[in-house]
Order: sequence, then structure tokens, then C-alpha cells
Amino acid sequence: MELREMGGTGLRVSAVGFGASPLGNVFGDVPRDAARAAVRRALDLGVNFFDTSPYYGGTVSESVLGDCLRHAAVPRDQVVVATKCGRYKDEGFDFSAARVARSVDESLARLGLDYVDILHAHDIEFTSLDQIVNETVPALRKIKESGKARFIGITGLPLSIYPYVLDRAPLGSVDVILSYCHYGINDTSLVDLLPYLKSKGVGVITASPLAMGLLTDNGPPDWHPAPEHLKSACRAAAEHCSKKGKSITKLAMQYSLMNNEISTVLVGMNSSKQVEENVAAALELSTSGIDEELLHEVEAILEPVKNMTWPSGIQQA
Repeated sequence: MELREMGGTGLRVSAVGFGASPLGNVFGDVPRDAARAAVRRALDLGVNFFDTSPYYGGTVSESVLGDCLRHAAVPRDQVVVATKCGRYKDEGFDFSAARVARSVDESLARLGLDYVDILHAHDIEFTSLDQIVNETVPALRKIKESGKARFIGITGLPLSIYPYVLDRAPLGSVDVILSYCHYGINDTSLVDLLPYLKSKGVGVITASPLAMGLLTDNGPPDWHPAPEHLKSACRAAAEHCSKKGKSITKLAMQYSLMNNEISTVLVGMNSSKQVEENVAAALELSTSGIDEELLHEVEAILEPVKNMTWPSGIQQA
């Protein structure tokens, strides 16, 4: 598995990252032995980056991931573990300094770790971005100074949140950003931001290469917020791949892995089979490249909805 530098952190992370939200039973029940087997298989295949949040499954994802890592008996310095703060299943959003400080202690207890490698403020578009700049980021920096988190980051859907915070926070105070649904076959708008993020020394994680289920044979869950026009175009693209005996999921995963400016592509996994499929897609990409003909055909189908997204968060002043 290819390892990539994450901004100026010095961390080297696997190009495929293990998204642990499914371990919180977010998409259906995951038996503990299946979760342990998935994490063990990921480690064996060279995946070293694991991402979770107290929000996923109402803290279940963190607890299960912690159990899986302990069960795998992996040396702490051989894994990069990221979690989040500020968004909670029962409490909603709370980015106050006091809650952030309490949150990291709760997460460490659930994970069974002395520190996390990255602590993100989770989905910051749901609060005042000025609070993130003036209260949350300084609180995260204190946590970093305490050694409970090695690096700090911010996450969310609208790309505008990143320049807003990074231009106002002291240079170097945010180490990483986690963007989702903006670097895939249907939406590449993150690309425009990459030179700016690089100039700030910020590492880039992209998540949801399958656009939260849009780029799959089964299609998105009922609650998916995408407009119907986008859903139908993605459905047509998936059907086109299927008719040719190809997998849109593999194509989408490979497409997101092609840009080396992005440190890691996070994809949710809940079984050894999913781990093996994602790693195989990455290895095939590095040896044989992507199916260019199929990619061009799918891009043509998705062209009318290119970079189409959906609203998220509160309206910023």
C-alpha cells in the first residue's frame, strides 16, 4: 500500500484510509468478530489510517475501533488514528472550548489510547465559523500542546469553510482538513482548493469517494440529500458500468486515488471483503492504471451534473 505525506505533519498515511463509521452500525449491524477481522485485514494489507468520531453510532464506532486495534495488538506507532469533536448524536453540535476539552478525554477512553494522531472539529458549517476561529481552534491547539492530539483539523461539506477559517486562524494552527463528496468522478471541485491548501501547509483528506452511495450499484440510502437530477445521473452511470460487466464502485475508488496531492481517500468499511476490494482497486491502479475508456464514458454520463452538490449547515453571515 502506497504511503503519502500528510501536509506538513510528517505523518505518512496509506492512500486508502479506513473509515470506521460503519463499525458504529450506522449502515446496519456489524458483528464484533467481523469488525475485528476487517481491521486486522486492513492492517495486514498495509492500511494504517483509521478515522472515527463520537458522532458515528452515538460513540459505538470509537469503542469498537478501540477494541479492534487492541485485539490486533498493533504497535501504537504503526497506526494513525483520527477522531473528531463538536458533533454528537444525542447532544447535537457543541464546539465550545469546554466541550472540546471534555470530548477528547471521552474519545481517548473509548479508543483505549493515550493520544490520537488527529483531532478534527466535526462539520463546522453547523456553527458560527467565527466561533471555530476564535474559540474552537484555540481549544484544539491547547489539546495539541497537552499531547492528547498530535495534530488538529477541521471537517465539513461546503468548501468555502476552509479558506474562511484558514485565512483568519494563525498560520499553521490547523494541520489537516477532511473534505467529503468533493473529489470523485461526479464532483472534482476540491481540486480548485488544493494549491491554496498546499500554500498553507495543510494536509488533505478526502472522504466518500462513492459520494455517500451515489456511485454504487445499490444506489444511495433514502435519506441521501442529493437532488434527484444528480441521483438519476449517477444511477445511469452505475447501470452503464454494470452492463459492461464493470464496477462503478471500483472505478470511483480508483479515480479518487489518482491525485497524489490528496493524502488519503477515506472509505467506510465493515468487512474483510470490503477491505480487500478497496485495497485491490488501489493496487490495480498502481500496476495497470484506470480503465480510461470506461472512465470517459462515465464522465460523459455525469457531465450534466458535474460538481452538483447540496446545502449543508447554517447560513453564514
